[in-house]
Formats: sequence, structure tokens, C-alpha cells
Amino acid sequence: MAVTADQVATLRAFLARDFDRYERLHAQLDPVAAKTGYTALIAAAFIEAVDRRFHQDSTDSDVVEFVGAVRAQFDRDGDEIDPIVAERMIRAVYTDEDIDDIDTETLVGNQVVLLSALIAEENLDDSELDAFLAKAGELADQWTS
Repeated sequence: MAVTADQVATLRAFLARDFDRYERLHAQLDPVAAKTGYTALIAAAFIEAVDRRFHQDSTDSDVVEFVGAVRAQFDRDGDEIDPIVAERMIRAVYTDEDIDDIDTETLVGNQVVLLSALIAEENLDDSELDAFLAKAGELADQWTS
């Protein structure tokens, strides 16, 4: 099932921090289609964003420092991000680290918060955000077709 324009618009609103629009669009998503398409879009966007921020030469300290900064900014209560899971997820993008033991709900929840932080750090303008989401959408479409 291909990623829909509505799913892209929903994630775009979230990443642009237009939370009222995000809530409205998210409520309108087809829940069956979103389980595949929207989840794949989030995962693809996460991978693209991590790939832009980290690379083979990134150290564990780089990852730990980033996750710590994200937790300090977005997870003050400490219940949104599991630091060990988040670090493993980031490293899995550019290493062969296996994360198959992480359940989907935990994976997606961490991806959303980390993705938001990665995109905020890049400070993308509208056209750059659109290009980023187009690339993520292409990757997600490859996975779901």
C-alpha cells in the first residue's frame, strides 16, 4: 500500500510544528492504511534524517550526546524516550545493529520524537522540508509496494 498524500501532509504538519493541523489531519487518516503507509513513512523519514546527521564515523559518544540532548529538550519526564532503545535505533541506520527485538509501538514512538528533533536541528525551510518528505515517501513506497 503506497504512502498517500494525506499521510505526507500529516507528517509534514507534525515536523513543521503545526500541531493543530497535525491533530486534524491525523484524525482523518484511514487507520488501516496508516498502519502500513504512515508507519513506513515515519520509519523512512527517520532513516533519512539519521543518515543526514550521523555516519559510519559517528561514535557512540556522538549518539549518546544527541539522545541526551533530545531527552533534555523533549522528554523532561523521562517517559517518552528509552535512551538505550533510541541509541540502538540510531546506530542501526548506519551499522548492522539488530533492533528486531524492539516492539513496533516503542520503535515508532521513539522514531517520532527523534525525527522531530533531527528535523528541528536542521531548521529546514518549506521547500527543503518538502524535498526531505518526498525522498522519505519514495523510500516508504519502495518498502510497501
